Amino acid sequence: MNRINILSKNVYNMIAAGEVVERPYSAVKELVENSLDAGATDIEIYIEKGGKQLVRVVDNGGGIHKDDLRAAFLPHATSKISRVEDLDKILTLGFRGEALASISAVSKVEIISVTEGNPACKLTCDGGVAGKVEPAALEKGTIVSVYNLFYNTPVRAKFLKPDKKEETDITSFVVRFILGNPNVRFKYFIDGKLSLQSYGGGLEEAVAQVYGAKVIPQCFRIDAEKDGVHIHGFIGNQNFFKPNKSYQSLFLNGRYIVNNTIATAMTNAYASYAMKRQFPFYVLNVDVPADIVDVNVHPNKADVRFVDNRFIYGAVYKVVSAVLDGTSTAAEFVVGGGRLPEMKSTIGGKESQNKIYSERQTQIPDELIEKYKPERSEGSPEDGGFHASAASPIKAAPPFTSQTFSSSAPVSGRNPYGPAEKSSGEEKFFDTEKDLPMHKFFHAEEELKTFGNSLQLDERQVSGVADNSLSPSAQAKAKEIEKRYLERMQARVEYDNCKYCGSMFNTYLIYEYHNTIYIIDQHAAHERLIYDRLKERLKQRKILKQPLLCPYLFDVNVEELRFIEKNLKLFDELGFTVSPFGADSFRVDEVPADLQDMNIKEFFDEILSEMESYKEIKLEDLFKDKLATSACKHAVKGGMKLTEQEIDALFKMMDGDMGLKCPHGRPVCVTLTKRDIEKMFKRIV
Repeated sequence: MNRINILSKNVYNMIAAGEVVERPYSAVKELVENSLDAGATDIEIYIEKGGKQLVRVVDNGGGIHKDDLRAAFLPHATSKISRVEDLDKILTLGFRGEALASISAVSKVEIISVTEGNPACKLTCDGGVAGKVEPAALEKGTIVSVYNLFYNTPVRAKFLKPDKKEETDITSFVVRFILGNPNVRFKYFIDGKLSLQSYGGGLEEAVAQVYGAKVIPQCFRIDAEKDGVHIHGFIGNQNFFKPNKSYQSLFLNGRYIVNNTIATAMTNAYASYAMKRQFPFYVLNVDVPADIVDVNVHPNKADVRFVDNRFIYGAVYKVVSAVLDGTSTAAEFVVGGGRLPEMKSTIGGKESQNKIYSERQTQIPDELIEKYKPERSEGSPEDGGFHASAASPIKAAPPFTSQTFSSSAPVSGRNPYGPAEKSSGEEKFFDTEKDLPMHKFFHAEEELKTFGNSLQLDERQVSGVADNSLSPSAQAKAKEIEKRYLERMQARVEYDNCKYCGSMFNTYLIYEYHNTIYIIDQHAAHERLIYDRLKERLKQRKILKQPLLCPYLFDVNVEELRFIEKNLKLFDELGFTVSPFGADSFRVDEVPADLQDMNIKEFFDEILSEMESYKEIKLEDLFKDKLATSACKHAVKGGMKLTEQEIDALFKMMDGDMGLKCPHGRPVCVTLTKRDIEKMFKRIV
């Protein structure tokens, strides 16, 4: 048995660093919390290369005494507590005394600090080894610089995320510091450029700086005392929701936390108002007596433990639900007497869009305004109408039109972000050579070949023949493909030999083939074919764009901003022209012509609601519902009388495939055999 070793300081500090300093954002969090505990009212944060190369925090706090500089790098050295009883009433953000020791163990750290009435001093620490205390120049406070994080732990460095992702996570924490400390002035620099700034003017100003002033009218400002629990901050009203949880900030006694008890209380309070994939907006402060909460749960202090979870849940739920439901006690909780804020829609018609555009002109640089400014309509320059500034707007007709049916383009006014121009002219209802090249729903040969190549199978193996060299799962997959292929072939007929027998109710087409009757739902069939064509266009990136009459504008937070920026090229390939519109907004000028009736807001809300789960945006997953809806709208309807030419074209495009299903899962065709009919008439038993 191995002997027991007493680990050296360097070893146990590096082990502790794994708990305290997971990534660059952890270092920023710990250093800023130290500044706040030191009473700083001005804090500057600098990062370079996502915090990997540099993290620097500058504050005007009380500073560190010259004689304590070396002790600051020792593990479990802290000025926050001095005895075990202090753990029962922690009111500071830090208290463990592990942050500097852990950070210095995996980086190169330099501290310059000064206390009132004393000269400034500097101390450097390289990989946990502290140098000498030296004189320095500093007027007030402390400067902590962290260089080359994890330079001496290459295994840990390999697990760091790309610079932009690390930068985004740091920015998210800086946003929380601004919201949680609204009376502190913050400046945040990324690679030398000022990215965020707050002025210490209170919570309303902080919320406006982070999310924009337009958020304030859509929120209730609450200040409530419930059973000794102080609940205050901003909560979204009954109609103000966001597509993900990144707009939710919770602070307990000034500490940003992620706590399931309070989060559940908030979710349940909004439950009767929120729809699917909608999340409430809130910047909520909850202050409780220090003796009923334990913040000493984990080294990163991201969560807390309450003495009585039900008590905390009840206090938060009762206050928030009373405000949302407008009960008699709501006036006591809402700052301003409980009056419902005036709702200002950001997705309305031309007037509201122009107002938003006008307001934002004062918030962004002139060069951006000029670059992305929509052109005015020449016909009515005074009405402020927008039109897309494309050199030659695309005149995209709906996927199918008919000489016997009216155009299915959206009626003017039905969609505030409708197409700038309708299609002119008429097209044939079916154009198999142009719009719908012959294709099958199930390409057996292609699927077998693709699967076989992925497993390096020969033709005998792909055909489903059992082979010991294949894994059981591979054999099962090969047999399943073969089974599907055979099923599809059994459902296929030679359409040239089918006899058309007429239609029922102007909805169902009847064909006879040998001893079988095929009854085809004309809407389901056409819908399936349009759906397949749209999917094929997406895969081949052959998408026509339709300019919008009025650009759609939407705001984002820092996480959503990075996500949209990262995928701008892909959005363009999908048929959306998306461009920056100020520091934290985007505008959509064009949409896919085949999906011009879509609800743009719902589409982008859906994407942003699941942005954390996307390793990559998959076209089929992203557009499945939208394509199905578009196909349904543009397909011939039940009860619509078709000409003989249109019926023949539709049946020809089916290519004899009677096993098709519409995008919603309904069968395109049902069959009746001669035997089935003879049994109905009791010719046979």
